[in-house]
Formats: sequence, C-alpha cells, structure tokens
Amino acid sequence: MSYEVRQHPAGARGTARPATTRPQTNDGPTRHLRARRVRRALVFLGAGALAVPLLAGCSEEDQAGSPLAPQDIAPVARDLVADGGTLKWAVDAVPETLNTFQADADAGTSRIAQAVLPSMFRLDAFGRPVANPAYLESAKVIETEPRQVVLYKLNQQAVWSDGREIGAADFVAQWRALSGKNSAYWTARNAGYDRIAKIERGASDLEVRVTFSRPYADWKSLFSPLYPKDVMGTPDAFNDGARRKLKVTAGPFKVEKIDTAKKDVVLTRNPRWWGKPAKLNQIVLHAVARDKRAAALADGSVDLAEIDAADAQRIDLANRAKGTGTPLQGAGGKTSVKKLRDWALAHGFDSDQVRVGKTKLRKAITRYLEQQQELREVEVRKSLEPTYTQLALNGSTGPLADERVRRAVARALDRTELARLVLTPLGLPAVPVGSHLALSGQAAYADNSGAIGGQDAKEAQALLADAGWVRGGPLKEQKKGEKAAGPERRTEDVSEGGDDGEYIVGEEDDGKGHEDRHGDGKGEHEESAGEGESAGDGDGHGSEHADRHLAQEGKHGGAPGAYAPKGTAAPAAAPAGPLAKDGKPLALRFVLPSGPGSETLNSVAERISAMLEQVGIRATITKVSDESYFKDHIAAGDYDLALYSWPSSAFPATDARPVYAKPVPAADGSVNVEQNYTRVGTDQVDQLFDQAATTLDEDEARDLIRKADARIWAAAGSIPLYQRPQLVGARKNLVNAGAFGFQTPIYEDMGFLKKGAKVSPSPDQG
Repeated sequence: MSYEVRQHPAGARGTARPATTRPQTNDGPTRHLRARRVRRALVFLGAGALAVPLLAGCSEEDQAGSPLAPQDIAPVARDLVADGGTLKWAVDAVPETLNTFQADADAGTSRIAQAVLPSMFRLDAFGRPVANPAYLESAKVIETEPRQVVLYKLNQQAVWSDGREIGAADFVAQWRALSGKNSAYWTARNAGYDRIAKIERGASDLEVRVTFSRPYADWKSLFSPLYPKDVMGTPDAFNDGARRKLKVTAGPFKVEKIDTAKKDVVLTRNPRWWGKPAKLNQIVLHAVARDKRAAALADGSVDLAEIDAADAQRIDLANRAKGTGTPLQGAGGKTSVKKLRDWALAHGFDSDQVRVGKTKLRKAITRYLEQQQELREVEVRKSLEPTYTQLALNGSTGPLADERVRRAVARALDRTELARLVLTPLGLPAVPVGSHLALSGQAAYADNSGAIGGQDAKEAQALLADAGWVRGGPLKEQKKGEKAAGPERRTEDVSEGGDDGEYIVGEEDDGKGHEDRHGDGKGEHEESAGEGESAGDGDGHGSEHADRHLAQEGKHGGAPGAYAPKGTAAPAAAPAGPLAKDGKPLALRFVLPSGPGSETLNSVAERISAMLEQVGIRATITKVSDESYFKDHIAAGDYDLALYSWPSSAFPATDARPVYAKPVPAADGSVNVEQNYTRVGTDQVDQLFDQAATTLDEDEARDLIRKADARIWAAAGSIPLYQRPQLVGARKNLVNAGAFGFQTPIYEDMGFLKKGAKVSPSPDQG
C-alpha cells in the first residue's frame, strides 16, 4: 500500500503529500487558495537578500513545451461505447463532505463534483483552463477601467436537476458564501471571491456580469465548481446541507446515494442533463485500501483503480505471454519452504506474508496465482500526474538557515539520476522538473533551474567552505540529548543487520541495525513459527530474505548502488570525514514516513543521502509514523530535509503564493508561514506573485511567474525533483478512462467498448 497524507492546510494550492509513486486524481481547476491561516510558534531566521546569478527571462520562443507523457485513457469515439453498464471506481475513502469548499474535502469530493456540478472552466491535456461548452457560450473580460468586468454568457440549455435555470442568483450566492465577509460560513478557501465587488444580471437571464474591486488575473479559477443557491444561500445549508447529500445538481450524473456500510457513493444518470448523454448507467465510487486494489481488480469488485508500482508490475507480469509461472510443481509435488519464500519475495509478498508455515504459504501463493489469471483482464494505463516531488529544506534554523548551505545541498544533487531512479523502471520519461510553479506543457512552465545551477560537487564544497564548514575541524563532545548542527549520527555507516554485513549509505544509528529501515520495529530475522516450521527454516533464510528485500526495493524503484558489502572502500570522491563548524559536525535530519508503500520515497532519500555524503554533509534518515509525518514534522518545522509533493496549478499566481510567501511574525510572537513549510521566502518573490495576480495581460503574467520561479530556485528552500508517475489499473474493455494526466475527465464519455469494436489511437471524439 502506498503512503499518502491527506492534509488540507490553510492557504494551500492543494494538498501537501509525501512523495511516493501513489497517483493523485487530477482535480481539475478546482484547486484554489486555502484562506484559513495556520499559526504556529516557529522561529524564522531570514536568509537575507538573494543573489540570483541568472534570472529566467522569457525568450520569444515558447518555453512551456508539451506534457512529458500523454494521457492514457484508451480513447474511442462515443459511437463505439456501449450504452449502459456500471463503472466501479476505487477511491481512498467515502468523502466526509460533498462540499469542495470545506476543509475536509478530499480527492473523492472533487471527483464527485466534476461529475455532478457545473464548472465554468476545466483543464485540457496541457493543464490549461478552457471554457466548458456544456455551461458556457463565452466568458471574457469586457472592461478593465475603471474596474475589471467579466461577462459570462451561459448555455441556454443549462438547468439544475430541479428544472431551474442556472443563473446570476447562483453566482451571487456562491460569491457571498466565499467572500470571507461572513464568518458563519465555515469555508476553507476564498481566493478570488474576496476580490469581487458585485455580481448582477446582464442583458438577459443568460448573462452574468462580475465586477471586481481590484484586478484579478486568475478569474477563470472561479465558479468551478458552481453550487446551487440553496447550498450556498445560508450558513446552515453551506456548513451542513451538502456534506452527505446533494439534492440539486447539474452534471451528466447525480448523487443517488451514499452507502457508508458498503463504502460506496453511487452516481446515476441525470435525466435533466442537456448535453451528450452519459454512456454509463452508474458510476460507483468504492473505497478500497491501496494494498487491496490488485485483489479488487482481480475479483471484479472494481474496474478502475490508481495503483502503486508493485501492483503495476504484477499486472504487467500477468499479461505476459508465459504468465507468472508457479513454484508449486516441484518433484512429487513438493517444493521446499525456502524456495516458496524466495519465490514469494520475488513476486511482491511482504516479509509478514512469508513468515508463516509451508501450508499457509502454499495457500497464499495459490490464491496469488489465481488472481494473476484474473488480472489478465486488466491492464496498466500510465502517464505523469500533475504533481511533482520535491526535496524540502527547512530554512528556519540550523545549518540550512544559511542560504549557502541550502545552495550547496542543491548543487550536490543529480536530479536526472533521481528522476531515472523512480520513472525509468516504469517506462516513463525521466526528466527533472525545472519549475516550482508549473509543469511541462503548462503556460507558465520554463526550466529555471539554471538560477541555481546543476550538479557540481566542487561548487557545493566551495559554498560550504564559504559558509565556514571545513573538514577536520575540532568537534566538541556532545552532552547527552544535545543536538549539534543537526541530529546526532553514528560515526560509521555500518549496518549490523544481515549475515553478509551490508551497510547503507546514510543509515541512521537507532541501535536496531538494518531491520528498522522498514519501520516495523522488528528484526529482519525474527522467526515466526507456523505449523511446526520455523520462518528461517534452519537454512540461513534470514540473510537471504534481507537480500531479497533489497532486491525488491531495486526492482520497484529502489536504490541500486546504495548498498555494498562490509569493508568496501568509500567512493574515491567521498570526503575523508564530516565537515564541522564551531565544534559541531554538519549533520542533517532527513525525516521520512515509516508506513507501507514508502519504499520509493525511502530509496530516493537514500540516494540523496549518498550524494550529500560526497560533499561532506551527513544526512540521518529518521522514520516517523504516517499519522505524524505531516502534522507533527512538516507543518511544525521539525525536520531538516523531507520529501513531499505539491500539485501543479493552472493558476500559480493565486495558488502558489502561500506556498512560497515570506513568513510573517504575528503579534503573539508566533510566525505565520501559511503553506511555506520550508520557511524560506523573500519580499521580491511576494511582489512578483502580487504583480502576476493583478495583471490582465496573460503574457506579462506568465513572465512574472517565471521570474518568481527563478528567484525561488535561487533561494534553495525546495528543490523540484521529478513529476510523479500516474499508474492506473483498468479493465481492458473500459474506454475513455484511465491515467488522465492534466485533463479533467469527461464523465459522460466513459464506458465499456462495444463488442467487436477496437480502440483507435486517434479517435474523433464527436
């Protein structure tokens, strides 16, 4: 099961999540600024003025490029899609609310809203907002002086499911609820709505005039989704009325029921839908845990599910011509428990599953093989999700409060190697992300990483020397419990786990050896007897199991090359010892989650630690519980280095500002960091965001965003690494659904292929 934190912090452009290969649903243009601010007692140390060696200007040629990977949805024309059927779609949980503007809304909330509610704009395959013709004939700025005025001309057929026309009254109700002027509305975001001065009916009931009090470049982000006035009209209706039901909708589907017992949300065709009729009779969103999804796809309880790399590999294996193969056909029907365990580990079984007796293990393998046969009806659809993984550097205290040290960390990294580590085994393009504020294909994208420079160990060491960190300096004896420049770390990176004495570059010394790298607090060779047989089988299985586990990490995106036998000399380029300053070693605490599914994250962290070791920076990997990772460490600032992901946005001037805003001291002595969990920011970056948000010239706004990104790179508070893989298991006859990439799903076109029809690579979606 892959790991993910569903966090809805204040001022956000989306949800901050730890960086794993777990796919994220493209929520389209519904990600806006979270208005409620988080105030925490944090000390912020300013890094001073930024020296930017090269700021990304904008050449005449388009730097945005194209998406690195196309969407993969088995597209076909509507006339090849069968009428009827039920799509069973896996989600993480039944949403707590159906109101996307509340703090506990999640990806499931947004998915439902896309299917049942109006959106004035949706995202295309390039991650850019386009008018939704089902609801809009047009929308444009018609006046800029004395104030900005946007005129919406609505589709004359657009009606709510109760028969009432969609109109100005709905726009007014949503504006008033989200403007921030009435605290009785428990809203989680109000960006843009707080800039509206008035909304009025135009020349007809089909026209809506929105007048802004001050210019707002990201006006296309508003009213997507749009709720009916009876949801937005009163605080009680807003706060409670749309949490478990939506009586009035206006999409190709409507909410039929929420069944918490079955963990289902049932969407059915909307009989009042005026557009192209939905092909499916029903969409059932069914809650399935990540580690149960391969089994759910196999037994048919779901048809579509986001999966992790291990499950994707399993499905691909099932579809190979020779199949999976079986270890159950030894001489006379007997196969040793050692061979069964080796086979199981090689096929993705975890350590707990193989710590059983032979009979139970044979049954588990038999069921696995049955599922493999069933998975031949499923395929993997893959793209890159509109989210990138970053290395976050906490600049509020310790060595990383010095910009030179942060820049040295950045110059030590080979970002291409890290991208290859995660993406190449999946057959996806391994291109490092070059922007904090957009992804390749989006209008604001440009590779501004030149503002800090590429990997250069000598330059990194020069920056550290300039900051006063030198090799061979005297080290003060640390008192018990005292932290020096970073967390305490063992002198030698030697693991005691395993009979072959492997060591792991960057491994922490927690007194438990190699086995606690897996976060379960159990020794890797702990025996679990089952049916009279020991887990070790008396044949040295323990060390072989450790080998197999490491091999599996490499197989599923692990860090080959980070392991070497005990006694192996350090790489030639490695410093003779750690750097020190004022008697304290240069040591950083690298915080990671410990839960299942974090293997890829762990592999990336280990590779980063090895890179930092080459320039004299010791990084100690510390694993914490999934539940506390974000809340108690990332948001609270209790880390030096961390990995987590941000979704990209079509509206970076609005959505990204709180992520990079300079922290501001509050009257009570705390520091308001908004969503800037690295605590690194500058006045100049804030000014560029503000300018971009108020210019109505799209080219100028794009240039300002690119300049802001270059300065964010130079500050080195966070280092974008790679775009996250999007892996989806799908029934082979399911079409117009899968790995959507940037694009907002078109729910009315989803369905099952007609018998005898074939998928065309370039269909006419008429």
